[in-house]
Amino acid sequence: MARLSPYQDIPAHGFWRSAVVEQRPETLDHLHKPKFTLSPDTAIMTAGSCFAQHIHRRLTKSGWNVLQVERLPDQIPKSVRQQYGYDQFSARYGNIYTARQLRELIADAFADTPSEPLIWEREGRFFDALRPAVEPDGLKFASDVKRSRQDHLQSVRGLLNQTKVMVFTLGLTEAWMDNATGRALPTAPGTIAGTIETNPATFHNFSYPEILEDLKQTQSILKHQNLDIQILLTVSPVPLVATASGHHVGPASTYSKSVLRAVCGTLQDSDPDFDYFPSYEIITTPVVGGPFFARNLRDPSSEGVDTVFGVFSLAYEGADPPLVQSKAVPEQQKSSEDVQCEEILLETFRK
Repeated sequence: MARLSPYQDIPAHGFWRSAVVEQRPETLDHLHKPKFTLSPDTAIMTAGSCFAQHIHRRLTKSGWNVLQVERLPDQIPKSVRQQYGYDQFSARYGNIYTARQLRELIADAFADTPSEPLIWEREGRFFDALRPAVEPDGLKFASDVKRSRQDHLQSVRGLLNQTKVMVFTLGLTEAWMDNATGRALPTAPGTIAGTIETNPATFHNFSYPEILEDLKQTQSILKHQNLDIQILLTVSPVPLVATASGHHVGPASTYSKSVLRAVCGTLQDSDPDFDYFPSYEIITTPVVGGPFFARNLRDPSSEGVDTVFGVFSLAYEGADPPLVQSKAVPEQQKSSEDVQCEEILLETFRK
């Protein structure tokens, strides 16, 4: 039979009706084809935005070798540990929303003379501006912040020296840049500590070329340290809480996620050290029965997070495909586990 169209050779998972509308279980096997080999012994580092906390918890609970270098004794209640930035990620760096934050953190970890810490003040207490939420009450002296940051960077350096695969969740393109140093901040001054007047910062919306370059430079820093770390990228499905771009928060959120997703696609296709896992698509689209959001239309539901890790297990362990079910509203309205997220504090400024 003559070949009439290139589309006649495309398998079922390449068509919307067979892969999504009919939701054939076998098409899930093609939702993610890993470039990397992960085994239960692979040393995994987690980092990223708030959604990355779900990834860290689920990987840990499922028995993957998730590294953890800054810890408190298990006798301390889990809620207290997480309130102070422990057990959320592989180190106590808090949420890393942008590729620039990751690049600057890793550069600092390996620098002979790391940058001086940025210190914010609130009611006589002092905070590390690059991870302000890990000490919710601040520290007594600015010197305590400096010492804490030195210890943290040493821990991050040790973590990276153990890591084989980094799972990094990109969350935002929007950021605030400290005017004095040019450093990318996880949140605007005044949200947790400091003020925009005493700690001036400038809004910046990172572009596709900037984010692509930041991720490439991050990998270059690792290679310069003779570290062979593969990076599995995801994009947070959580929309923006607020935007400082001047646009409506809906289109602003779509812009951010689109740019991040485009960067991931480019690196997945062109760089052997990067891969992409489609947690964004699983939560936000009907590709496996979603969207999966809680009642606030922002947090991923428990069912959605379960589905993400069902697909992950299928891709990396060959487990049975997750059941694809029609959407059940009561279940969708259940939020997944609580996460610590500086961004949500922006709601307090809503008029």
